[in-house]
Amino acid sequence: MFNHFLNKSAELLAQGESFAVATVVRCLPPTSGKPGDKAIVRSDGTIWGWIGGGCAQPVVIKEALKALAEGHPKLVRISPSPNGSDAREEAIVDYTMTCHSGGSLDIYIEPVLPRPQIIILGRSAIAQALARLGSAAGYAVSVVAPETDAASFANANRITDLSKIKITPQTYIVVSTQGEDDEGALEQAATTGASYIAFIASKTKAQKVFEYLRNRGIPEEKLKQLRAPAGLDIGAKSPEEVAISILAEIIQEKARAAKTTAQPGAQLPVLNAGRKDPVCCMAVDPGKAKYKSEHKGTWFYFCCAGCKEAFDRKPEGYVGVSPA
Repeated sequence: MFNHFLNKSAELLAQGESFAVATVVRCLPPTSGKPGDKAIVRSDGTIWGWIGGGCAQPVVIKEALKALAEGHPKLVRISPSPNGSDAREEAIVDYTMTCHSGGSLDIYIEPVLPRPQIIILGRSAIAQALARLGSAAGYAVSVVAPETDAASFANANRITDLSKIKITPQTYIVVSTQGEDDEGALEQAATTGASYIAFIASKTKAQKVFEYLRNRGIPEEKLKQLRAPAGLDIGAKSPEEVAISILAEIIQEKARAAKTTAQPGAQLPVLNAGRKDPVCCMAVDPGKAKYKSEHKGTWFYFCCAGCKEAFDRKPEGYVGVSPA
């Protein structure tokens, strides 16, 4: 099973996909999840592997998506009484589990994020400086340029065809051709779908190239996304300074995107649009819920048979809990 887990992780990494690894690190029986059990939670909320059933899975999915959005690991505890008392430990996310028979689980959730990538079109001095700086900052750097030598781009992966690179939300394209087929390079970049495309050129030169692309049929909304001149306005002069200004803009854009992703509501839709088990207050997907009951014209959904049974015995004790 562990080999299958490693293979699945390697497959997702090769595809450039973000995911979180959930590992059971401690349990107090009775629990179906045991220390060492692992699961992969993908960015769409699907889960692969095993960390326990019942209330554990929706909690792990919810917290895994938060970890992916925030970029930080989490330690989650699911137990009948948090930490065995009324006290809550710092850095532990507590969930009270009332629908099982008294077991407790501690689950460590680690986000696995692919390296953001910078794709540079061109072989200029700025392109070479950006390749060095980007690599030093932890970015995967690829260069698309003819007649480049290994020494000029020692820290970059040299490729010949931009279409062979998978474009992700963390792909940043910089066109630094500076007179060597600017129009062709920028047209190729504009059709990739990347959210960040910067063109190293003056405003006058950029407008002329944009007009060419407009005549070539590039949609206006794509042209508006192109950034020129590239980089933050820090008064850069030398190739290294210009490269720093561009890398700073990329870092700023990456932070802005991460902040947007981490906003409330930017999680798995089924968790936001789902229902709450009125007995244990766990999130339940109505479309997949196996257990449900109707009370006075309102449907209530449950994570397990035990919660449904408790509700059916005395629904009046739970109808004050909003089902949505």
